[in-house]
Amino acid sequence: MENGLSKQPYKDSDVTASSRKQDHIQLAFKSQIERANLDERFYYEPLLSGHPTTKDETSFTFLGKTMRTPLWVSSMTGGTEYANVINHNLARVARDFGFGMGLGSCRGLLTSDEYLKDFDVRGIIGDDLPLYTNLGIAQLEELFDAGKTVLIRDLVNKLSADGLIIHVNPFQEWLQPEGDHFKYPPIDTIKRVIDKFPDLKVIVKEVGQGMGYRSLEALFQLPIMAVDFAANGGTNFAKLELLRSDAQKHEIYSKLANVGHSAEEMVLMTNQIMKDLGEKALCKEVIVSGGIKDFLDGYYLINKLSSPAIYGQASTFLKHARGDYKDLYDYVSTQVEGLKLAKKYLTVK
Repeated sequence: MENGLSKQPYKDSDVTASSRKQDHIQLAFKSQIERANLDERFYYEPLLSGHPTTKDETSFTFLGKTMRTPLWVSSMTGGTEYANVINHNLARVARDFGFGMGLGSCRGLLTSDEYLKDFDVRGIIGDDLPLYTNLGIAQLEELFDAGKTVLIRDLVNKLSADGLIIHVNPFQEWLQPEGDHFKYPPIDTIKRVIDKFPDLKVIVKEVGQGMGYRSLEALFQLPIMAVDFAANGGTNFAKLELLRSDAQKHEIYSKLANVGHSAEEMVLMTNQIMKDLGEKALCKEVIVSGGIKDFLDGYYLINKLSSPAIYGQASTFLKHARGDYKDLYDYVSTQVEGLKLAKKYLTVK
C-alpha cells in the first residue's frame, strides 16, 4: 500500500465488456430512431427511480378480488379442437401472474356438459382471482322468453364463476349467416338480468367495435361490476363474420366493420361521462381492451383513465396459448416486466 492506495491496477469485473462494446460499434447506425417514430404519449424520467425489484410488487383490488397484475384475459373462443388447451393454459398463466380471466362464449354449456371440461378452469386459476363466464344478448333474450333463466344461474354455478360477462354484438349477429336478431334493445335485456339476479356480478362488453357515448353513459349508471370496451382495433367480429359470408354480403356490408370507437376515444368519453355523472355512476371499473398490442399501450390507457382500470388482450394471448405453456409464460412474463419498468420511468402526458 502507498498513501493508502493499492498498487494493483483496477480490473473491470464485467468479462463481456469488450465484446459488448464491439457490438455497440457494429449496431450503432442500425439503432437510430427517426423523430417520426418517437412515442410521444409519455414523459420519460430516467433520474427518479432505480430498476424494478421484487420488493416493488404490489397488489390491488379489482372486481372485488385481489390481483397482482393489471391484465385481463379478454373472452375468446378457441373452438372445440383447441378450447381445452387454450383455456387451461390461460387459466394457468393468470394464476402464475395474478390476473383475471373472462371465458369465451359458454352458450353450449347451457344445455349440455359435453364440453364442460374445456371451460372448467376454476381449479387451475384458483379461488382468489376473478373468473367470469360469458353469454350473448341473443341467448339471454331466448332464455327470458322461454322462461328458462334458471340456466343462467346454473351456468355460473357449474363453472364456479364469480359472475357473468354479457357480450353485446348486434353487427356480428346481423352479419353472421347463423346469427340471431335482437327483439329488444340490449340495455333492456341487461336490466332484466340485473333485476332477475340482483346478486349476480355482471360485466358488459362489445365484441370488437366499442361503444359510443350514450351506450357507455347508460352502462355506467347500472349496478354492474365493470364495462369492457372491446374497442375497434383488435379482433372485430363483424369483419370476422363478413369473411365467412357470401361475396355479395361482403361487398354491401364491408364498411360496417370500420364503424366504431378506438380504445383511446372510449377512454376520453368515459372520463367525461364519469365527471358528468358523479354519484349517479354506479359502475366504477373499466377493462380497456381492443387493439392493445403490448404493455405500453395498456399502461398508457389505464393511466389515462380516471376510473380504476386494467387492460385486456385476446388475440395476442391466443397466439401464444395454443401450444406449449412455456411460450405463453415467457410472453406474459415479458409484458409484466415491461409494466414494472414503465411504472418506474414513464408518466402519461
